[in-house]
Parts: sequence; C-alpha cells; structure tokens
Amino acid sequence: MPSAHTLLVVDDEAASRYSITRVFQSYYRIVEASSVAEARRRLQADRPEVVLLDYNMPGEDGMVLLQELAPDPDAPAVIMITAHGSERVAVEAMKAGAYDYLAKPYELDELRLVVSRALERQDLRSEVHGLREQLAGEGQFGRMVGASAAMRELFRNAERVAQSDLPVLLLGESGTGKDLLAQEIHVRSPRSKKRFVALNCAALPETLVESELFGYEKGAFTGATAARAGKFELAHGGTLFLDEIGDMDPATQAKILRAVESGAVERLGGSRPIAVDARMISATNQELQAAIRESRFREDLYFRLAGVTLYLPPLRQRREDIPLLIERFWSSQQRKYEREGPALSRDALAALEAAPWPGNVRQLHNVMERLFVMAGGEKVSADDVTAALGPGSPGAMSALEGPLSAPDLREGRRLFETEYLTRKLREYGGNVTRTAKEIGIERQSLQEKIKKLGIVRT
Repeated sequence: MPSAHTLLVVDDEAASRYSITRVFQSYYRIVEASSVAEARRRLQADRPEVVLLDYNMPGEDGMVLLQELAPDPDAPAVIMITAHGSERVAVEAMKAGAYDYLAKPYELDELRLVVSRALERQDLRSEVHGLREQLAGEGQFGRMVGASAAMRELFRNAERVAQSDLPVLLLGESGTGKDLLAQEIHVRSPRSKKRFVALNCAALPETLVESELFGYEKGAFTGATAARAGKFELAHGGTLFLDEIGDMDPATQAKILRAVESGAVERLGGSRPIAVDARMISATNQELQAAIRESRFREDLYFRLAGVTLYLPPLRQRREDIPLLIERFWSSQQRKYEREGPALSRDALAALEAAPWPGNVRQLHNVMERLFVMAGGEKVSADDVTAALGPGSPGAMSALEGPLSAPDLREGRRLFETEYLTRKLREYGGNVTRTAKEIGIERQSLQEKIKKLGIVRT
C-alpha cells in the first residue's frame, strides 16, 4: 500500500511521466503535470513532498517553477531532470535551490536513491519544525525561556516569521532580549547558512554609522588605507540586525531606506552600486510612532522595516517567568565556573521574585552571576540579594521606585500606568469592563492603554 508521501512528476512527455510513475506507484502517491502551469495547480491541491521536474518543456521551463518555489521554506524538495550534457543547467538548478538533479538517461536505482534521500530530508525538516513549535509552546526558544502566555505567544509568532523573508521589527525595553530573539530568528530561517551581521546604531558616533553600514573605498577619508565592506555587504544572503534604530540620525535613515528599496549600496568614496540581499531585523526601545510624529524617524522607513512587529514584554509584566529564568541562569553559572556553588534560600528566591527589575532579563542575569561569585556561606540569603541588586535597591522595592527613578516624566508615567493597570486588572480577574468602571475610565480607553503599554492580562 502506498505511503502518505506524495510525489509530483512534471514532464511534457507522457512516456517519461509513465515510466517514473511505474517505479514509485507501489510506494508513494503519484500525481502528474504536463506543464509548469498545471504543476502550480497540483502543488496547491496535492502538497507533494518531492517534485521530479523536467527542465526542457515548451513554454515555461522547469527553472521558472524552481525559482518560484526556492524562497518558500515549506516548499517541496525539487529534483531537476536535465538532458545529457547539460551540466551548466544542473549547476544553475542547484544554485537556484534544487535538492539534486538527474541527467537523462539515468539509472532507476539512482532515481530511487535520490528520491528516497529527498523524502528523508523532508521528513527530518518536518520533525525539526514540529519539535521547535512544541518547545516554543512549552516556553523555550533557543537560548530564550519563558512559560508565560505572553512569551509563548511571542515564541510561536517568531517561529512562524522566521520561516519567511519578511523584515522584522522588535520592540521592547532594554534588556528584554531583542538581540537574542533576532539571532534565533536568523538561525531558524532559510538564510541560516549565511552570516548574521549586527550593528548597534546607538553605540557608534553618527559619523561612523554610515561607513560601518555601507563600507568605504581606499582613500575615501583620512585613515582609509584600504577598502572595507560594510555591514550590508557582509550580510548578503543572510541577516542584517540593526539594533537601536530609533537613535539613528535622519540622514542615515534616508540612505538605509534607499538601500532597502533598491537592493544596492554604494561605499563611501565609491562610484558603483553593489547589489545586496539581506533580510532586515531591526530593534528599538523607543516609541517609534511618537518619534515619527516628532519627525525624528522616517515613516516610510518604518513601514519598510516593520513587515512584522514583535513586542518583547518587560520582566515586570511576566513575573511568573522569573523562577524559570533564575533556574536557567543559576545552572549556566554552575557550568561556567565548573562548581556547584551555594544554594538559593527561600528568602533569597522571594527577594529575587519581588525585585522590580528595571533592567529586565539582562539585569537578572547579571545579578545571578554576582550572587554566584560573591555570596558567602552555603546558602544565598535575602541580604545577599539586596547587596547584589546594588545600593538603594532593596529586594522588596515599592512599586513607585521604578517610576521615580525614570529619566523623564513620560517614562515615569508609562512605568506607573503599566504597574497600576497590571495590578488592577489582576485584582479584578482580567475583566476589562469591571476594571474600567472601578478606576473611573471608559472601557475603550482602558483597552487602548492595555494595547499601547503591552500589558498582558493574566
């Protein structure tokens, strides 16, 4: 009885289709197409795992269909069938994304082997994808962990977007893990075999950002003793991660927009465009919509970068993840320092869970390492936690201390509203209507604030 696997045989010659069908019909479900147009319909209707695709066909040839399928991470494995002596076509097919090729006339054993290997690869890819989705649902996404509803949803969405080539915009406060998420999206993408190139736009002076992004030719400026490729070039075929894009000056924003739209860059001091193909992932801790209104960020660039927007919630909005993160970070210190280390007391754990964590996951990680290295005795105490948090940071800070330490009124108000509304929603069981009534605002206004502040109802 044939297996659940489906093979699509695309060839304009009925005799060729018949001979292949006879070889595999006892093992797999076989569907046929006599043209590229018919193959497109079969692909939609039958979802084959493997396509045996003849190159030479009247009208559209097999390469046209291969090039259409190649960008799709869920596309079937394509085995291109070429005429004898068409080595150049075979090489082009492999470069375009074919799994393998066969030159006519081929041996039947060779055909069986190639198809079998292609199906094994497809099965393995499906298994890996399924395991990744399962882990994401359980609260693990590469090096990131989080079992809260907000983080599980983030991981599921990131897994989906990783399979596409859409530009991604990551929003969230400093220390929430935007750089880790960007790396993991790249690792899970079809571009994973190429480079992941990152640039922190806030860490460089404005005068250097442009040369870092686009590169320069020898003699372009004083000190340019040799030509150098920029980040766009280095990321060709892979992923370019622009961190803290909200801090980028308007002139550089315009040049990035031009590069993204044209698919080409020009080095400083150069005169020829250089084609680049990099998947864009950007991140910022700023409110870009406010920056757009204040003319600090280009709206057209925003729409280019925000193909998909993912929001990383701050740690105070997912406190149920703190014990999981503590366990992960403590284990990582044990591996790093190759020793068991002191035990964490209940009071220490309570103090860690009660802390406000304005620095989010990054701060928690640093505090855990500090505790592992500096705590004396066999157990880490609540006093050790207070010391590790730093001066003026008791383990049980009041809810107001975060807002009061904010750099400006807007951030302080945001922190206070987030904490206040989160507590009130929790108090009234996540019921928006009742919460709005009790705190004296309209239900619609509360819903807008929940969305704007990224509050997760629990």
